[in-house]
Amino acid sequence: MMNFTTFQDFLSCLYIPAKEANQQQSREEIFEGLMMVYAGETPDIPTHEMATRTAQTVKLLGAGVVKVVHRCKDAKETQDLDLNSCALVQVPDAVFFLMKASKILACNLSGNLITKISPMFGSCFNHLTTLNLSTNRLSSLPNEILLCTQLQSVDISINSFVVFPSILLEIESVTEIRAKNNFIADVDDEALEQH
Repeated sequence: MMNFTTFQDFLSCLYIPAKEANQQQSREEIFEGLMMVYAGETPDIPTHEMATRTAQTVKLLGAGVVKVVHRCKDAKETQDLDLNSCALVQVPDAVFFLMKASKILACNLSGNLITKISPMFGSCFNHLTTLNLSTNRLSSLPNEILLCTQLQSVDISINSFVVFPSILLEIESVTEIRAKNNFIADVDDEALEQH
């Protein structure tokens, strides 16, 4: 069962488009209201319009949490974690908790707004052979990615890398790296050839 700390972590990892965010309460206000309901109290919502907007935001964020949880559940059977287009700004810690006992071979985090990969990623997903991080906002990878010793294919296309992540060349099993449409000006050809 998901507790409020886990739910709050999920809320902070989901993106709300700016036009919707301007019309709604902050995540903290929404979470405070949820905590009050959970405790049996009536939240202080000044107007019916604000109550409606809060309910719509909770529905939107709740749907995002449910989507991620269902995809984690599916991944336990398929060994393929597909969190493509889940409006994530980071991978929730709860995902690492949910997946820690699973042997995941492929992970697709493409089409999100992720700016940073947690150091927990490498230890949780150390059996990965395929990693798709394309179409995010990444500019670096954590050193813990070295724990993914079976990784063969990595896609970091359409991100914000200005320097090629040479850490990928330190993983001996990597045979394919896609890095198109980044801001990489210079690549160490010698390091690539040696790999």
